[in-house]
Amino acid sequence: MEVNTSIVTETPPGPAGKNHYSKHHYSESHTHNHDHGHSPSNTILTIIISFISIMVLLVVFFIIFVLRRLKFAKKNGTWKDSSSLKNTSSRFIAPNTSNFNSSPDVKDGCLYGGNLSRTPQAPKFRGVQVFTYKELEVATDQFSEKNVIGNGGFGVVYRGVMSDGTVAAIKRLRREGKQGERAFRIEVDLLSRLQSPYLVDLLGYCADQHHRLLIFELMPNGNLQHHLQSSHDQTSPLDWWTRLRIALDCARALEFLHEQAILPVIHRDFKCTNVLLDQNFRAKVSDFGLAKMGSEKINGQISTRVLGTTGYLAPEYVSTGKLTTKSDVYSYGVVLLELLTGRVPVDSRLPPGEHVLVSWALPMLTNREKVVEMVDPVLQGQYSKKELIQIAAIAAMCVQAEADYRPLMTDVVQSLIPLVKNPSSISSSGSLRFQNHAASPSY
Repeated sequence: MEVNTSIVTETPPGPAGKNHYSKHHYSESHTHNHDHGHSPSNTILTIIISFISIMVLLVVFFIIFVLRRLKFAKKNGTWKDSSSLKNTSSRFIAPNTSNFNSSPDVKDGCLYGGNLSRTPQAPKFRGVQVFTYKELEVATDQFSEKNVIGNGGFGVVYRGVMSDGTVAAIKRLRREGKQGERAFRIEVDLLSRLQSPYLVDLLGYCADQHHRLLIFELMPNGNLQHHLQSSHDQTSPLDWWTRLRIALDCARALEFLHEQAILPVIHRDFKCTNVLLDQNFRAKVSDFGLAKMGSEKINGQISTRVLGTTGYLAPEYVSTGKLTTKSDVYSYGVVLLELLTGRVPVDSRLPPGEHVLVSWALPMLTNREKVVEMVDPVLQGQYSKKELIQIAAIAAMCVQAEADYRPLMTDVVQSLIPLVKNPSSISSSGSLRFQNHAASPSY
């Protein structure tokens, strides 16, 4: 209080002194208010500018990161165009892939294996049922010899009538060897997920104790080899247009496996005995016991043990064990040559130089005059030479020794569609089957 009194006493009296004191007090108050009014605004503005700058930098770094990732994905072939996954007639049901290397366990007649170990397969996939061994014994009349309709490398196929009246083909796998067990797991796993009108339908399976059986839709006209190689008193020869349609159906099957499934599937054993024909001689591909999941990369290779059938194996696969979808394209080319010539891939009974179908046919495929000499004689000239030249050109491309020169199956399909849609007219002496099917269905 003494300090305050002293200040007042020293101030000159009168109005002037009072004014001086008031002015001095106002000046100090004004300065004080000015400092407190502008300093916080500057601080807030600095913080906002700094925050915006940081955010801009983060956005720039994120864009650079995304662009680098996309560039890396495209470079390594893992980026897929969305159109490659579109297919109106076929689809891959499950997005996940399965581990084929884990052994299945059998519990209550159901198969568990790989990443399927959490839940049984039967409820997971539409249309695939689990059967007991007893049910299949009843369906095949105790696996009677009279019901045998086929005999393959992994087992015997029986005709069976299921409890609901469905007539099915029941494949009983041989017990010995790990390859048969692996083939069983692969067929169940793949065909439960893959759904296409060009693949044989899997109706169910049995994994009851040590028994391994697969139940497929029955294809009444058997396999393609039977119609190409059997004596003609047993079966009518396939006419030209039916052969073209079979070629297109097979091409569509491989196109689906290679280019329309989420992950490419390499059949690895595509051949005439694995092409089955329904009552209308429409073809479906079967037997996926040797199938492998391919690489996502374009023409990506996977290394594997060489398995398959002599005469159908691509040369680079035989020599290096490197498997690609182009290996299937080579096998398709061999089947196409069989449709053209009626010959088998390897036949030691033929004259020297004609033992191997590809080696004998390849020089003639691009010669318009000589290509006529290799046509199956049972056709008796009932074919279009223009179409023959086109088919020969497709076959020549498919069996090229260099895998890179072989076409994609999509290209093969697009080349065949016009031939099947608009078959060229042939003489009226064509086979009865051709006359019955002259009005081709829409594709």
